[in-house]
Amino acid sequence: MIQAESFIESARQHGFQHYTGVPCSFLTPFINYAINDESLSYISSSNEGDALATAAGLAIAGLPAVVMMQNSGLGNAISPLTSLAYVFRIPVLIITTHRGASGLKDEPQHELMGQITGELFDTMQTPWEYFPDEHDKVEAALQRAQEYMKKERRPYAFIMKKGAVAAHELKKNSIPSLKTRIPEKHHFVNDDDILVTRQTALAQIIKNTRVDKSVVIATTGFTGRELFAAKDRDNHFYMVGSMGCASSLGLGIALARPDLTIVVIDGDGAALMRMGNLATLGSYANSNLIHILLDNEAHDSTGAQATVASNVNFADIAAACGYGLSYSGENPELIDALFASTSRSGPRFGHLKIRSGTIDKLPRPNVSPNEVLQRLMRNINSAF
Repeated sequence: MIQAESFIESARQHGFQHYTGVPCSFLTPFINYAINDESLSYISSSNEGDALATAAGLAIAGLPAVVMMQNSGLGNAISPLTSLAYVFRIPVLIITTHRGASGLKDEPQHELMGQITGELFDTMQTPWEYFPDEHDKVEAALQRAQEYMKKERRPYAFIMKKGAVAAHELKKNSIPSLKTRIPEKHHFVNDDDILVTRQTALAQIIKNTRVDKSVVIATTGFTGRELFAAKDRDNHFYMVGSMGCASSLGLGIALARPDLTIVVIDGDGAALMRMGNLATLGSYANSNLIHILLDNEAHDSTGAQATVASNVNFADIAAACGYGLSYSGENPELIDALFASTSRSGPRFGHLKIRSGTIDKLPRPNVSPNEVLQRLMRNINSAF
């Protein structure tokens, strides 16, 4: 057994000062230590996949990050592990607990995952080792992880057994209070009652974003492909998978780079998939994050199957989750208003209704995910 300080202070020497995660009782000492120390940051994510994507965003912006989770929640992180961190080659350090380990009396829901946790990492081509539970083994373990992540630019995992870390008392609350935040709300009506295309909305976003002052993250599917077709720029990030994680990735970059405007372009299907992250953004994000939801009430790129978005008021949800302002409507002028706002109270949200469909002969990006990431990082002067 080690003290939380043994690992976290050694990790600090390797550049790790930022933590994201979803709690497990095995991880409580780590989480408490990170929360208590004001020079460290801990983001309490709504699920493990968003925690991993936020850690990836921090890493992209030059801040090495640790993501912590229970192994029973590892399934929630499979998509961003395999189609974000692996595909784009983003190194994050993972600590997952080993609930349901052989010989450990545990709850029935952990039985199967306890048997396959290591195999699951093997299948995802994520190297792992058991978390060091002796003080003199910590530094060597961190060096192995660091060497791999630096060479391969992909995640590395530690599997933590029960009792590996001694208890550590929690002394403060890590969640920002939003009790005094009153969101600005406005609805933008389109007088001619005709919905605009995604192409029109993206043109408005491009017009409002400078290459040297912003990062534009487009969710997977037609949104990323249309953004590429409209204009391929060094500040663009086209997500080709990890559906729903654009906003959590954007949160990590926005927190690390308050000097930049981070624009997340979401779809209604993606937002519904990871709606819990609206609450995380509302609590942690600042006004340099602009979250734009282009809502055509359909999974457009898979055949335009309907989503339940027609029954959802995303703008009200964003306002209730703590966004500083929340605009909605059918008029693309709301995009200009989002960027023109001088509000400094939390992230900005825009819910624009658009029509379904896409442009003829829609291309796919002809730059690889790794190239997209590397040029973005060069553009914002960042490095792993």
